[in-house]
Amino acid sequence: MDYLATLLFDPNAWLALATLIVMEVVLGIDNLIFISVLTNKLPADRREKARRIGIAGALILRLVLLGLIAVIIQLTEPVFELFGEGFSWRDLILIAGGLFLVWKATKEIHHNVDPDPGPDLFDSGKATMGVAAAIGQILLLDLVFSVDSIITAVGMTDHVPIMVIAVIFAVSVMLLAATPLANFIHRNPTIVMLALAFLLLIGTTLIAEGFGAHVPKGYIYAAMAFSALVEGLNMLSRRARRARARGM
Repeated sequence: MDYLATLLFDPNAWLALATLIVMEVVLGIDNLIFISVLTNKLPADRREKARRIGIAGALILRLVLLGLIAVIIQLTEPVFELFGEGFSWRDLILIAGGLFLVWKATKEIHHNVDPDPGPDLFDSGKATMGVAAAIGQILLLDLVFSVDSIITAVGMTDHVPIMVIAVIFAVSVMLLAATPLANFIHRNPTIVMLALAFLLLIGTTLIAEGFGAHVPKGYIYAAMAFSALVEGLNMLSRRARRARARGM
């Protein structure tokens, strides 16, 4: 009780909480884009369910990992060396998640740009995706993003209650933003390609991080924001042309 009271009236704890909330929300953008793109491939009546289950899975994974902080911290310890470079379990998780994102984004881009894709070049199985398959892929990426998110949080504060509050807040924001973002992407086909390009960028960054090449997150999000701004201007330009065409 004394610990919670001290934490409640500690200005440093409030500052750490605010910083951590912002960081968790920003890191959640990557996950949210993936969830939006993936669930839009499902039948319309199943998208909302898949999104909610996927985001609930993200919350559960993060809370479980917070309960295993001692284990998570050990994931940063090298387990083997290759060509003089040490690799930890965290590195391997990031590399695997990055490769999955690159594969998934490349597959979706192929379907979007090929006028007659025919049989799936990347997946010879059935072309349609079920809810279970979508949720499975969402949870797989949730695990990758959760590990990275929790390790980052541990580096910012030692107080688990602060981490829990920040995680719950960030996932709540994801839950509120998931459907509007997915609907916006669905209504604007060019946004789909931009979102897939973002996933390629995020996947490549995860692979680079896994191999020890640190890429400042600010550069990544600045590039994404600039690309989104340019696409927004293109959308306004197309809307203006359509309005002029109707006026004629």
